[in-house]
Amino acid sequence: MTCLTILEYPDPRLRIRAVPVDAVDAPLGELIDDMFETMYAARGIGLAATQVNVHRRLLVTDVSDGRTDPRVFINPEILALDGKAVTQEGCLSVPGYFDDVERAEHVRVRALDRDGRPFEADLEGLLAVCVQHEIDHLDGKLFVDYLSELKRQRVRKKIEKDRRLRAEGRADSETSTAPAL
Repeated sequence: MTCLTILEYPDPRLRIRAVPVDAVDAPLGELIDDMFETMYAARGIGLAATQVNVHRRLLVTDVSDGRTDPRVFINPEILALDGKAVTQEGCLSVPGYFDDVERAEHVRVRALDRDGRPFEADLEGLLAVCVQHEIDHLDGKLFVDYLSELKRQRVRKKIEKDRRLRAEGRADSETSTAPAL
């Protein structure tokens, strides 16, 4: 398995709309394995293929405490949304920044599993938030798009500063240790 490079905001490749997966085959299985390795290494709970510069409709999640519930969603579609909840979100493509985002509390989703079998699932709580967040990535949308223009500018400046500090070999002490989507 390989740890992939995660694109960071404001990289324009994060805005590319992903195309459907047309074949569930061995190379896709390798990509799925690499995405899980990348997500776990980055201490995330979800990762969309778009975030690793693969513009196909694929996402992986694992919101369990012990990393024991890996889930694969190929060509995911949201069929229904219900309720509203505000949760604090972070993003592996927007490192070190967290903010409140309003999303549906419950979602019904249809997708293919890792083996290409179709399924539908009713999701709630953190998993529902995570899947909505990752599907947004597949549509070229980031969680910062839910924020005000002023907050987006602050995020961009913070990321640029953090990138400079990393390039100089210094870490930013403000980086959160909470998991990101």
